[in-house]
Amino acid sequence: MISEETKAPDFTLPDSEGNNISLSDYAGKKVLLVFYPGDDTPVCTSQLCSYRDNFSQFTDRGVHVIGISTNSVDSHKSFSSRHELPFPILSDSDHKVSESYDAMSFLGMSQRAYVFINEEGIVKLSFSEMLPLFYKTTQDLLEQIDAKEKKG
Repeated sequence: MISEETKAPDFTLPDSEGNNISLSDYAGKKVLLVFYPGDDTPVCTSQLCSYRDNFSQFTDRGVHVIGISTNSVDSHKSFSSRHELPFPILSDSDHKVSESYDAMSFLGMSQRAYVFINEEGIVKLSFSEMLPLFYKTTQDLLEQIDAKEKKG
């Protein structure tokens, strides 16, 4: 995974509607990048729907959630619409962003990984799941984010 305390690489990727979204669009804001293997898979669907159901816990802390996988824009459009996801899902179809954040799995898709970026654009938290069948709950993620923010 990308090293903590480094500058987060900027990127531009299309969202589920084909609009280009850049990390720099969130300058001065906290961002949680959630890399995940694939749309419409049981674990990924549970994971992203869990974040949807607890979305206010992220927004209450000023954290902008962005999902990223190597699926296509069309796949993301169907997935995001069907599950009414309130955060952008970005298509990294050429794998460049997943690679730049060292979030590629050996299977050629994004692995389940998390990168928290502070308002200055610095990576404060970066980790991946050892077992792809598990994901961090909203509470787990926010506890880790809160701990990093207390440290400064």
